[in-house]
Amino acid sequence: MAIEFSSSESIYIQIADYISDKILLGEWTTDEKISSVRELAIELEVNPNTVNRSYEFLQHQEVIYTKRGLGFFVAPKGKENIKSYKRRQFFEKDLPGFYRNLLLLEIDILEIEAGFQQYKLLNKGSNK
Repeated sequence: MAIEFSSSESIYIQIADYISDKILLGEWTTDEKISSVRELAIELEVNPNTVNRSYEFLQHQEVIYTKRGLGFFVAPKGKENIKSYKRRQFFEKDLPGFYRNLLLLEIDILEIEAGFQQYKLLNKGSNK
């Protein structure tokens, strides 16, 4: 399954997000072995060096770790570290534009809250 990469962000970051999503959704759990660099490169139809760069990034974030000769595994606090990193990114990158649109379009925060509550009800337990 190839990812549809966007041009707005580095491919290795998009791959790191793909891996992070698999961990957040519980597809890969703590101390579970994840795909090798080569396997993921074939699956995503990218250069193995790009996947390796993603894995290095995730190791730096303490999301995954390597066991010499065995491969890569989900770190004990990998899921929490992903959430922390993604929350920071959300607050720093996504929300300022969102706030600007609220202001420009004169949307009240109560409208947003009502829409979010409805979304949560419709997607309860699905982790979409």
